[in-house]
Formats: sequence, C-alpha cells, structure tokens
Amino acid sequence: MERESDLYAPVKAFLVAQGYEVKGEVGAADLVALRSGEDPVVVELKLRITLALYHQAVARLSVTDQVYIAVPRPKGAQARRMLKDNIALCRRLGLGLLTVRGDGTVEPHCDPGPYAPRKNRQKKARLLREFARLRGDPNAGGATRHGIVTGYRQDALACAAHLAEHGPCRGRDVAAATSVARATTLMRDNHYGWFEKVDKGVYALTEAGRAGLTHWAYSWEDGTG
Repeated sequence: MERESDLYAPVKAFLVAQGYEVKGEVGAADLVALRSGEDPVVVELKLRITLALYHQAVARLSVTDQVYIAVPRPKGAQARRMLKDNIALCRRLGLGLLTVRGDGTVEPHCDPGPYAPRKNRQKKARLLREFARLRGDPNAGGATRHGIVTGYRQDALACAAHLAEHGPCRGRDVAAATSVARATTLMRDNHYGWFEKVDKGVYALTEAGRAGLTHWAYSWEDGTG
C-alpha cells in the first residue's frame, strides 16, 4: 500500500459489513462510521504507526470513545514485536487498532475501552530482587559511562576481585568471602569470560577478568562509579 487512501476501501467494507454507514474525510477525521443509536466510530488511517498518529487518535477521543487507528499489517519478526507493543499501547490509551493485509483483509487487534492493567507479580518480584541485589546506586538513574551495571555483574566483579587478590580459589571459599551465594555457578557459567576452571571446583581469573576489573572499577563496591 502506497497511499493512506488505499486503506480506506478495505476499512469501509469491514465496517459496512457490521451495519455501519461510513463516510471519509469528515471534519478532521479520516473515516467516520455511524450505526443507529450508537456513538460514532472514528478511524485514523496511516501507512505506519507514529507518535503523530497517536496524537491525532487521542485528540479524537474528545468527540467519541470509539476511536481506532488503522495501518498496513507489518511483516517480519521485528514488525510482529512492534505490533504487539503497539497493541499494548493502544489498550493503555483506550484506542482500537486495525491492520490491513495486502489482499484487503482487515484484522481487528483490540477495541477501544478503558484500560484495566493486570499486574505481573513475577515481574514485580524480579524487579525487587534486582533492586536488593545492587550494591549502592551505580547507574546514576539510567546509564554509566561504561554501560548498565546489573546485580549479576556486581557479583561477577566481587568474585573476580577476590581471585585477583588471592589467586585460584574454590568456589565455596569465594562464596563465603564475597557473600555471593552462587559464586561457583557464576564462575562455572563464565558469562563474561572472566573465569577459568583450573581444578575440580577451583577457579582462576583470566586476562579478560583483570581487564573487567579495571573497566568496571568501583561499580560493584559502593556504587560510586
């Protein structure tokens, strides 16, 4: 589809099939549909989802609660993820979302209505665990000059610092000295390439680990860097 007008006929046919009378370019609205005794339905037609489209659609909510945005159906894995995110945003804003396939098929993804979010207890628990795990406040509200410091990285740095000072150590000794309960698992998984196994249950620091200690200096001890 090359023009917004290419969306009009399929969306009109979709609404007419549901008993609506449909007209285009009514006032500021791209499409208005009426059905006896009901509030008007307004549809904003665009070739892609943009912030301006959301601005227009939200403005139409001053006229009616029945506001949709309609765009061509996106293609590809990344596009499908973007579609999912936009469905969630439409629900939060109280908007409906329609997509139009290349063959003219219209797919409704959500209808306008009040937003009633469901809290995810597992995500909340993970957020609180990560908060408790972080030493200090190393990210200054968003990012550091090196990147984001996570609780996992701080644990890895604590293990690396212990090995740098004491040489190869058993995982259980590192755990006891650093209070990183999963020290053995962390060093075995070796996510950053900082550790190497030199004997059964014994780990040493690699050159990458020494570089990591320098690169992330102080970001794990008190959160000042």
